[in-house]
Amino acid sequence: MRFIPRNMSGIFASIIAVFLFITSFPGVGYAYNKQAVFAGGCFWCLEHDLEALEGVTSVESGYSGGRLNNPNYQNHTGHQESVIVNYDPEKITYRKLLRYYLRNIDPFDGEGQFCDRGDSYKPVIFIGNGDQKEFATESIQLAAKELGQPIERLKIEVLPLTKFWLAEDYHQDFAERNALKYNFYRYSCGRDARLKEVWGSKATKGSDWGE
Repeated sequence: MRFIPRNMSGIFASIIAVFLFITSFPGVGYAYNKQAVFAGGCFWCLEHDLEALEGVTSVESGYSGGRLNNPNYQNHTGHQESVIVNYDPEKITYRKLLRYYLRNIDPFDGEGQFCDRGDSYKPVIFIGNGDQKEFATESIQLAAKELGQPIERLKIEVLPLTKFWLAEDYHQDFAERNALKYNFYRYSCGRDARLKEVWGSKATKGSDWGE
């Protein structure tokens, strides 16, 4: 058995304690060049729509934007229902993700989305660095131009990401695990009908702006 000096044992113990503290923390770390965080109404729907994209490796539902620690579905005051998108930047760019995101929401509604009303459901692009802020702002401007509307009419906020908190397990992959309930909710909420009304044939698509 290898001998470890007493003072080194203390150092190792400290390192292990720090590691356990970090890994036990329920928030999710953020890699700016291969993750994106969006809020746009019910996270079940946004997760389902973005997870199907080529180049997206996974999407998880959660909460962002508020100060409350350890938010949950019953109490996430100040937070928005959000998704964190993990993607391969060699297969899909952040700009393209923004196009998919924007065409999957109602950009004119800052009071909620579709049948879901209130602050928890407002559209937000959470940015992690200067490039993401630039791309988000640019994309909103291009969306307004495509829609033929002044930029002031679009009610999407661009906010710095402070932390992304994972939602409860039963919310993850909800559309797949509860297809009947999900499809009924989505239809009755009018999400797809409103997207078609706003975006026309480009609804839910990631094609370049103006194409």
